[in-house]
Amino acid sequence: MENASTFMFELSGLNDSLTNRGVYFGVALTSYAVTVFFNLSLVVTIAWEKTLHQPMYVFLANICINGICGASSFYPKLLQDLLSDSRHMSYTHCLLQMCGIYCYVFCEFTSLTVMAFDRYVAICRPLQYRGLMTRAAVTRLVALTWSFSLVETAVGAVLTSRLPLCGNRLPKFFCTNWEVVKLSCVDTTVNNIYGFLLVVSHLLQTALILVSYVGLVRAALRSRADRRKFAQTCLPHLVALLIFASSICFDSMFSRYGRGVPGMRTLSNALAAEFLVVPPLLNPIIYGIKMQQIRAPIMRHFRPRDEPQKVRLRLRDTVRETRTRQ
Repeated sequence: MENASTFMFELSGLNDSLTNRGVYFGVALTSYAVTVFFNLSLVVTIAWEKTLHQPMYVFLANICINGICGASSFYPKLLQDLLSDSRHMSYTHCLLQMCGIYCYVFCEFTSLTVMAFDRYVAICRPLQYRGLMTRAAVTRLVALTWSFSLVETAVGAVLTSRLPLCGNRLPKFFCTNWEVVKLSCVDTTVNNIYGFLLVVSHLLQTALILVSYVGLVRAALRSRADRRKFAQTCLPHLVALLIFASSICFDSMFSRYGRGVPGMRTLSNALAAEFLVVPPLLNPIIYGIKMQQIRAPIMRHFRPRDEPQKVRLRLRDTVRETRTRQ
């Protein structure tokens, strides 16, 4: 694109008459800080605790790192716009934000697929689990989630960057590929075909996840131990998938069909950004609360240092009282 270094987009997603801008800034800043803190806490806990150096927790740490990357591609610009009356973004900055957001989306889908495969093998093929999910296999799967996502993002960015634009007004407060492509002055058939292929690819990934869960549910019905394992490790993953998939579907539907709703621009744009706000914030909370293996190390770090000693003393007194009664 010509003069890309001087081209500026106007982000019109935020209402110009937005009141209490400082309150919105405080909420956004708090949400960003909490998102980074929770995800980083899980990553550090999994890296620090040797008992958590297992495939399932490695994949969880990977999805938390991806959540930090996704939030960091969205919040800084939003915070800047909430403090400024000028809501413009350079073409280069817009392209970089698009790459960050779409890489997050693609990596999230691929990570959830890999995690579903891991749980399927663990519950439905327990005797083959150690042989299949070796350290080398886990490393390759993590590398696959990032390399596949980066390639998808790079191809889309190249196809978009070649388009000459006839406008600069984006109806959101962050850059998306679909909104930029709609500003093009030329035919966008190639971009549309590539977008369709991406949709088909991720629908296939979703289908693989659902097929895995059919097998997981069948396995969970066999015994109480399998049901407990399913509840502890699979339900958090299923909740995370539903939250993320519903957020993506809402954004896609609104981008294409929701522009004509009167008086709903700010609210609709805020809801359209749900996939960048809710999954990175809730994923570590869901997994941290549901999984005892993660919750226990975190609580141990926040427990007072003398608490273990108090526990041992109470246990000793209980044993003495029991012996005395006997």
